[in-house]
Amino acid sequence: MRAVVFDQFGPPDVLRLAELPDPSAGPGQLRVRVQAAGVQPFDVGVRTGTMPWVQAAFPQQIGQEYAGIVDQVGEGVTGWAEGDEVLGSTMLNAVAEYVVVPAENAVRKPAELDFPSAAALVAASQTASGALLELKVAAGETLLVHAAAGSVGTIAVQLARLAGATVVGTAGPANHDYLRTLGALPVAYGDGLVERVRAVAPQGVDVALDAAGRGAIAASVELVADRDRIGTIVDDAAAAEYGTRVVRAGRSPQRLAEVVALAAAGKIVLPVRAYSVDDVVAAHEAVESGHGRGKVVVTL
Repeated sequence: MRAVVFDQFGPPDVLRLAELPDPSAGPGQLRVRVQAAGVQPFDVGVRTGTMPWVQAAFPQQIGQEYAGIVDQVGEGVTGWAEGDEVLGSTMLNAVAEYVVVPAENAVRKPAELDFPSAAALVAASQTASGALLELKVAAGETLLVHAAAGSVGTIAVQLARLAGATVVGTAGPANHDYLRTLGALPVAYGDGLVERVRAVAPQGVDVALDAAGRGAIAASVELVADRDRIGTIVDDAAAAEYGTRVVRAGRSPQRLAEVVALAAAGKIVLPVRAYSVDDVVAAHEAVESGHGRGKVVVTL
């Protein structure tokens, strides 16, 4: 099978296409022919070697999010058949022609979603929904989302709005109209952020979710009274410094399925920036830049 690998830590151009042996589905597993795979900041960290707790074995595969078609069903698996369309999480092997996954972790792909849109939802849905649960965002409250135009921010804004919260979202000016379409009150990040948030949310801010880093936690502690209701998914050091939360709810096929159902019903949208697997270096460059809206995916 064709798969994206890297032989040393480094910039995006360490990635290359390689021929690897085809995997087979064992007991309790599905083999999926991948149609699209998400690219996320976690992948950048793995590729650059800045996540020492992730063990790499060169040539190392990459990718955590897949959408594709079941083409092999392992022994003892029920409820799945060859030809079923699925999506889900995996670990360091999604950007490949085939991926083998535990059957219980796969989520059925609705016909209303194409494969790139389905792959795009995998990590953002689980991260955003889990963070909102941990931070106990409720109807009538005001949530501040840092990096609201990114994939996690986009999902978090919409889930919070569906839950009845008011949402303030930080983004560059080019994405302010986009945030308005999601139902958020946009503000520009950077110097003066606290004052701009107070101007659009005079009622105050109850809870904050940081998907940006770069001083977002420092600004949030000036706006949110309860530091236990400030969470970050990207800045562990700032969380430790200010006594706020790191929110990592973990993977949940059930939570993923719930958001996927909302997307299939048109209640959640997530713009997709799709790259061919032959352009995987450009896809990683796009994610590493930290700019752009929505989600980067690689199509196979």
